[in-house]
Amino acid sequence: MNSFPNEPITLSRECDAVVIPTGEEVTLSAGTAGIITQELGGSFTVYIEGSLFRISGSDADAIGKETIKAPNIPTDASEKDIEAVVWQQMKTCYDPEIPINIVDLGLIYECKIEQKENHKFTANIKMTLTAPGCGMGDILMEDVKEKIQIIPAIEVADVELVFDPPWSQTMMSEEAQLEAGLL
Repeated sequence: MNSFPNEPITLSRECDAVVIPTGEEVTLSAGTAGIITQELGGSFTVYIEGSLFRISGSDADAIGKETIKAPNIPTDASEKDIEAVVWQQMKTCYDPEIPINIVDLGLIYECKIEQKENHKFTANIKMTLTAPGCGMGDILMEDVKEKIQIIPAIEVADVELVFDPPWSQTMMSEEAQLEAGLL
């Protein structure tokens, strides 16, 4: 895990961001100063003027950081190879308020990979949230979709939000439960 606790930043350009925890999309102005409070999976949580914002890894250059890069995929990758890379990419997705990836949180219910006639792949993902009313739900879904769609072999990432079965802490990996202090 990379982190830049309390690293001061100044936006070098206008930048899209999301207000935490409401999920409201905003545009931050160039020259805005703040502090990075967390960096996980290529996304940044920044504190600006009394509020927390999530800045996507695709806008990392606005705060002087490296933008997210596509993983390397062999040209002869199988469905199984692509599925493994999709799972790796989903492990880089974090709720900005919980420093545990969504896979270990148990939020991914299904990952199916289908090869298309053009030798590209479709990733079909079913995921849930820790709470149905989570304001960051759409943002987490977009993060999953973005991280999967940068895989060169993926043509389509279909991310569906489901609430059956309801999420519970028992769905977390043992490692995540230990990290959260539940074991």
